[in-house]
Amino acid sequence: MFIGTREDRGKAIAEKAGQIIRINDNSYKVKSQSSETLYDVKSTEIGWKCNCPDHTSRGVQCKHIFSVLFSFAIRKEVEKVRIEPVVSVSSCVYCHSTNVIKYGVRHNKYGDVQLFHCNDCSKHYTLNLGFEKMKASPKTITVAMQLYFSGESLRNVAESLKLLGVKVSHVAVYNWIEKYTNLMKQYMDKLKPNVGDTWRADEVFVKFSGNMKYLFALMDDETRYWIAQEVADTKFKHDAQGIFHEGKEITGKRPNVLITDGLPAYHDAFNREFYQNTSPRSKHINAIKLDGDMNNNKMERINGEIRDREKVMRGLKEKDTPILQGMQIYHNFVRPHEALNGKTPAEACGIEVVGENKWITLIQNARLDQQER
Repeated sequence: MFIGTREDRGKAIAEKAGQIIRINDNSYKVKSQSSETLYDVKSTEIGWKCNCPDHTSRGVQCKHIFSVLFSFAIRKEVEKVRIEPVVSVSSCVYCHSTNVIKYGVRHNKYGDVQLFHCNDCSKHYTLNLGFEKMKASPKTITVAMQLYFSGESLRNVAESLKLLGVKVSHVAVYNWIEKYTNLMKQYMDKLKPNVGDTWRADEVFVKFSGNMKYLFALMDDETRYWIAQEVADTKFKHDAQGIFHEGKEITGKRPNVLITDGLPAYHDAFNREFYQNTSPRSKHINAIKLDGDMNNNKMERINGEIRDREKVMRGLKEKDTPILQGMQIYHNFVRPHEALNGKTPAEACGIEVVGENKWITLIQNARLDQQER
């Protein structure tokens, strides 16, 4: 007989194969340690619930709930994704031989590039993964992107690069942002963030060439992960089902709870995309206020980032601008958040981008993924 705290006994159940049956992220069946009984452990809006006597009679967190929490934590750890810098070359670009060695460094105007030599075909070549045929170095390009998405204007970024001895126009900086944002987005769309069960949605007005439009954004409440976005001409007649459907495609799940304001577009789209007659049902909370328990302050943080960026840009030019997608990538994968103890939302979702320069890591992996398609 196992002796210990409920937490200890729960851990022992989780570590033993076949004791926990996962129905979905919110519903589990846990086998009793003393009989063949299966107890139902479910996630509710007020926490985890179990139908075992210990939980129902005493109201304590029983060993079955602890076992599910341990199992859930183990599964999240297993599902973690590490995106690491690409530091090696597997094959020759000419003959595809793997008999490749490093062959010194080529000194270009804006930085050094690694030179490689193939021992089979005797050819040597440079391989600047993700930055092929770019006159500027990877460091220059990514510093420009970091400065821009941190709040600087295109012209200020170009002026700052002059301090590094790099003379480029603000147009070149924009072209870098457009090129690499589009490249990274294709790669990001394949990643599955391990988001929580409560999502938030909100809209903020943005000027496009002087015309007022609305940016709809969908965010995970727990990790602050910016899940999806779309631009609409109006907020009152817009169908929000598109962004909700995209959110399901990106995360592979639907939320237990969706928090929005009272906009009818959210209510109608929620019923069509998330609501279902069978349990567990998703719940829509659409009575948020400026303060109190039902505030939407977490969502307003993203809106603030968008407004701050718009002031510097003095409005956007086109609805399909790469700037908004770049802001989403910066928010999720590059910028640490104080509310997440210095983690990025991606890290909170189990996606770790390794390296001091996260931009280079993301671009390298996006380019490698593109080559393998």
